[in-house]
Amino acid sequence: MPGLVGLITRWSRERAEAEVRRMSGTLRHEATYVTGAWGDEALGVYLGWAALRGSFAECMPLWNERRDLVLVFSGEEYPHPDCAQGLKARGHAVGEGASYLVHLAEEPGFPEILNGRFHGVLADRRTGSITLFNDRYGMHRLYYHEAPDAFYFAAEAKAILAVRPELRSIDADGLGELIACGCTLENRTVFKGIGVLPPGSAWTFLQGAVERRAQYFDARAWEAEQPLNVETYYQQLKEVFTRNLPRYFNGRGKVGVSLTGGLDTRVIMSWHKAGAGELPCYSFGGMYRDSQDVLVARKVAEICGQTHETIPLGSEFLSRFPYYAERTVYLTDGCVAVRHAADLYLNELAEKIAPVRMTGNYGGEVLRSVRAFKPVDPVPGLFSADCSVHIERAKSTYGGLIDGHPLSFALFCQAPWHHYGLLSLEQSQLTLRSPFLDNEFVRTIYRAPQSTLNSDRISLRLIADGNPKLRRLRTDRGLGGNLPAWLGAAQRNYFEFTFKAEFACDNGMPQFLARVDHALKGAHLERLFLGRHKFYHYRVWYRDQLANYLREMLLDSRTLSRPYLERRVVEEVVQGHLKGNCNYTAALHKILTLEHLHRLLIDSPCH
Repeated sequence: MPGLVGLITRWSRERAEAEVRRMSGTLRHEATYVTGAWGDEALGVYLGWAALRGSFAECMPLWNERRDLVLVFSGEEYPHPDCAQGLKARGHAVGEGASYLVHLAEEPGFPEILNGRFHGVLADRRTGSITLFNDRYGMHRLYYHEAPDAFYFAAEAKAILAVRPELRSIDADGLGELIACGCTLENRTVFKGIGVLPPGSAWTFLQGAVERRAQYFDARAWEAEQPLNVETYYQQLKEVFTRNLPRYFNGRGKVGVSLTGGLDTRVIMSWHKAGAGELPCYSFGGMYRDSQDVLVARKVAEICGQTHETIPLGSEFLSRFPYYAERTVYLTDGCVAVRHAADLYLNELAEKIAPVRMTGNYGGEVLRSVRAFKPVDPVPGLFSADCSVHIERAKSTYGGLIDGHPLSFALFCQAPWHHYGLLSLEQSQLTLRSPFLDNEFVRTIYRAPQSTLNSDRISLRLIADGNPKLRRLRTDRGLGGNLPAWLGAAQRNYFEFTFKAEFACDNGMPQFLARVDHALKGAHLERLFLGRHKFYHYRVWYRDQLANYLREMLLDSRTLSRPYLERRVVEEVVQGHLKGNCNYTAALHKILTLEHLHRLLIDSPCH
């Protein structure tokens, strides 16, 4: 993911700059990235960066008029429309793009006053201090390592591994969490000695060392807000959403909307009044049939007077799956499973439509308290006894985390730990935006009355008030529409059935059903349901098109010798799935992901 790398130290300039150049080299994943470097020997800070060409943070560093304050920033910030004018009125010379940020850094409350996903470094030559900061949700991640004579930080862990090879070893607790939860928890990583900067951090350095580890934002400030009554809450929420939504379309770069058949992108489309044909829309499609996402999204675009394109996931992707699987793990430092290779492929194609992708991401988590992940028990006996201890510890850690405020868990645990991986993968290709993490919007959600939580009513009402025609269109799961109550209920039941049936024929097929499917000798139950809601179908692909790749990767002596795996069970899992009388899709994802993690980031130098 584009971002910063850096070193805070009292080393000589020559030594520090050489180290940062090696770190920076690991971040340039595409030829179109814009890169740069800056350092100050007196302050003991040396930085490098990579940014998407044409993006908000393309032109760094930023200086104030006196050139005693410098800011290097990565990510995006969505300011108040009057921000630039206000700074000019206070005597600041505000230029184009992100230049206003360095002047905001001279205002009280920086970086808490910022609104977006970002990280950055603020160097103050007046005080000799360096401030390392990130956004309040920790979504624009920074990894760090503290050595006795230097503090390393980077947008990707591999940048630190490239210069500190002794850190290329697995952290046992991080591994247990990755296996159980699909992500590491509590700002840990899977690499021993490398941590993640906590959300809402502003760490101060003097003389090359950490002076203060401050947290500029605490979720308890929002948790203390008093709930509103339903009508007052809805009116405030609508006013905040509609007032702030334009910020997310006004930034740099052409915007395309990745439409789904659900509620969240429809809320956006209901209130963003683009002219006919001005806002390209697209959906990700599969190889078997048009999914409900595609069918419904096409109608949403038509109602709004916009074009719609389906980006297909087909045979070309499967023919190049080994490349995309390896690249997915490498780009994200192992934070997402190989199944998201499909997302990398599709986002490459989406960038050709528009370099900025507007999404409804996090709408369900924020508006409807959706919990997106939980621990899952692995195949019995697949992992060693020592590893299993850490898997059980991960389940216990997760259990303690969910005891708090559900919205705070979604925003400050689930978002930076679970959602980060896919976000970082997608943002390696394009700029991703969502209005549902807007600071003012989220703060309003903390005042929601209990009766609106875990409910679709607020989202449906927002759609109806913004565009009644969109409210009369059902979702991909049969919600909404303009049918009589009994017929609407039947519609929802039908689409819920097809959704669950597809899951049962794909990733979630029970072992007994896999045996029945195999006994039917090629009749394959999945043909009735695959593609109705999802665009990737790895159970079938692993069994058929990707069978040779699985054998080569997972029955290889290197894979089978990993100390946390039980060789016999790995062989049974692979052979059972390839035969077709077992479903081990989830286990195959995990083993493949861990093996790529080892080969790319542990066993070999990071380039």
